[in-house]
Amino acid sequence: MTNMLQSRWWSWGFRSTVMLYFVILIVLPILGIYGQSLSDGWPKFVSNLTEPLAWKAVMLTVKLALIATVINVLIGTMAGWVLIRYRFPGRQLLNSLVDLPFALPTAVVGLMIMLLLGPRSEVGQWADSLGFAILFHEPAIVIAMIFVTFPFVIRAVQPLLEEMDASEEEAAYTMGASKAKTFFRVILPAMMPGILSGAMLAFSRALAEFGAVVLVAGNIPGRTLVASVYIFGQIESDNPAGAAAVSVLLLTLSFVILWLVSYVQARRTGR
Repeated sequence: MTNMLQSRWWSWGFRSTVMLYFVILIVLPILGIYGQSLSDGWPKFVSNLTEPLAWKAVMLTVKLALIATVINVLIGTMAGWVLIRYRFPGRQLLNSLVDLPFALPTAVVGLMIMLLLGPRSEVGQWADSLGFAILFHEPAIVIAMIFVTFPFVIRAVQPLLEEMDASEEEAAYTMGASKAKTFFRVILPAMMPGILSGAMLAFSRALAEFGAVVLVAGNIPGRTLVASVYIFGQIESDNPAGAAAVSVLLLTLSFVILWLVSYVQARRTGR
């Protein structure tokens, strides 16, 4: 009886500690942002959110994040396929490098892009000779977003490819289906939950990127000023309510995306 009571108390204490940690680390800061955004009333919140520079920054961020997500879906799906289905020298090294954006400080990513694509680099000079610039323009922002979100689609697709029953492909080939038809009719539907969840996570991550973007964007209001840099500028301008309003919009959008990811994963596992 004593051991049972001790086990119950230990279990209750463990759960309470985890919940307290969760509340302090996540729930309270989120509530604080929502409270700060509404500190001056609902009309001021709407005014901060619909302010022209703020709205343009949000729309630009959504547009560029969508472009980066589409590219990552295409390249990430192919990369995941190659890393699972093919054996070649250096495969393990490439597979480990996929997670590098998770470990690399994003400011370092921005510096790398500046050095590789800046006006003094060979790529930058080649772009100038063709009449367009990469650095401090939208292409540099997209490249930064692609780099920091690159692992999401790959890591979401790989487990599905590993779990896929090879007999389904063999049956399709036996029935005379071509490789292309087998891919689109058998393999791609099995990969789709991973592609969707990885794409949504990549899009959510790209929305909030700051460190890599701030160094390469140019930060021109209405042209290359993204939402995260706009938020930083509002804080520097002593307008926390304005910064919080845009933050709440991005935060709410991220919540919706995470709920969709959970829904897709629950549908895949049948729960």
